[in-house]
Amino acid sequence: MLSAHTSPLDQPGTGDAGGMNVYILELSRRLAARGVAVEIFTRATSRHQPPVVDAGDGIRVHHVAAGPFEGLTKADLPSQLCAFVRDVLRVEAAHDPGYFDLVHAHYWLSGQVGTVLRERWGVPLVHSMHTMAKVKNAALADGDLPEPIGRVAGEEEIVRIADRLIANTDEERRELIDLYGADPARVEIVHPGVDLSVFGRSAPDDEPPLIVFAGRIQPLKAPDLVLRASALIDVPHRVAVIGGASGSGLARPTELQDLARDLGIGDRVEFVPTVSQRELADWYSRAAVVCVPSYSESFGLVAIEAQACGTPVVAAAVGGLPTAVADGVTGALVDGHDPRDYAAALRPFLVDPVLRAEMGAKAVRHAEGFGWDVTADRTLEVYRAALADRLVTAQEDR
Repeated sequence: MLSAHTSPLDQPGTGDAGGMNVYILELSRRLAARGVAVEIFTRATSRHQPPVVDAGDGIRVHHVAAGPFEGLTKADLPSQLCAFVRDVLRVEAAHDPGYFDLVHAHYWLSGQVGTVLRERWGVPLVHSMHTMAKVKNAALADGDLPEPIGRVAGEEEIVRIADRLIANTDEERRELIDLYGADPARVEIVHPGVDLSVFGRSAPDDEPPLIVFAGRIQPLKAPDLVLRASALIDVPHRVAVIGGASGSGLARPTELQDLARDLGIGDRVEFVPTVSQRELADWYSRAAVVCVPSYSESFGLVAIEAQACGTPVVAAAVGGLPTAVADGVTGALVDGHDPRDYAAALRPFLVDPVLRAEMGAKAVRHAEGFGWDVTADRTLEVYRAALADRLVTAQEDR
């Protein structure tokens, strides 16, 4: 597994850590439980990190020295990929030939590394985009910067070279084919999962009802939209914004607090630093509704996690969220990003406990179809297909 720009051991919701971190670690755990040895390579961000960490039976995390430990942003990392490749190759060189059977890269930076390893080791490359530059640039939030042309070119190269591309949803598969020219025969759909042992239903909180936003605090995730919608809702309620600043949000660390004050809702909003998965599950369970108003979302793990806790979700009708949320059944999907539309969608869940209970029960059943075991089994099918194709190619070349 390659995760060059963020470690799966980092706390989701801070810096660049998010749903992808959860995805890589949970998938690795399920693969290891099925007898697959997994080695994860990620960039070291502290001199105090050990070179190798055992992250569970059958899982090793390598902290690769590539560039300065601190002070680099994600935008600086392309210049450090040569050093990253070098150290990954060194690890493989310490073993007998054929030590690695397959490379699974996550995000475009890792995909660039993966294309080199594929050729050097003669193994298949499976790639998960998680997000795509062309999709993000088509739906930029106010204050967000467009993804650079270098990333677009890098993604196009990965699509051309990878043996298999894993898409989270039908929509992502269509985007890979239509926007990047991917070969439809090499694009497989595998839905991300949710840890049903952590995210489960429990008793809701006391009144007044609670709206929860959880995620990285940056324009792409649109936490400001939750506050603007709250200011338009005329019934008593509370709002919890859970997460840490990330991306362009780092430049304006107090922006949301200032906005809540300016909107006159400071007394109803609580800002919560990033919390553990179990604490997050508790927040979801206490909420009347969880809001996911992102401008772009490849899937939206927050939406599935909240539904697993029996909480309806109001989400933007973008990316993978129409797959994660059953509109009118487990929550509501909203077109566009007008605060008035979100206020109208959120209000019924705040005033109607019967609606909350009925949709919450359906949400639990819906989320049960997205367990990580299903994700792991489907991913293994993709691996086997990529390995079989590589074997055929090798025989034809002889």
